[in-house]
Amino acid sequence: MTMRAGTSALAIMSLWLAAAPAQAAIIGTCTINVQSNGTLSPNPTINVFGSTQAGGSAASVSVTTSSLLCSILNLLDCYGLSAPAPVNFLSAPSGGDANVTFASTYTVDSVTYGGSTITRVSNGTRIVPVNLTATKSTGIFPAGTYQAQVVFRCE
Repeated sequence: MTMRAGTSALAIMSLWLAAAPAQAAIIGTCTINVQSNGTLSPNPTINVFGSTQAGGSAASVSVTTSSLLCSILNLLDCYGLSAPAPVNFLSAPSGGDANVTFASTYTVDSVTYGGSTITRVSNGTRIVPVNLTATKSTGIFPAGTYQAQVVFRCE
């Protein structure tokens, strides 16, 4: 995607997924499937890219957790989900990463959490929207192509 001064721009947010091993006491699986990549759009002053900006969209993952131990003991907190924000863009034009902070959120069962917050879930399948915002503290984002990566975790 290309951004030119004075025109609107889009950046692509893609989710790369990592499923960490479950805790020793929990024997089961956690499957993560990307449903859709998100799109980052700029604010009018081009110092914020965000999936919640006009024209942006959240990424979406499907998470299925299954553990016999959780079922037998009727546990409500068998797996922990999180989606920490990246520390920089996966790719950006020269100067695009300078003075940028990232923030992510994700929504589970109609509740939105900060990306680094671990949310405990029970067995089942849920669709989880993931949002990302990149904010430039000084200046504007230079023209060019931007890509960001959020790692969604199930531990």
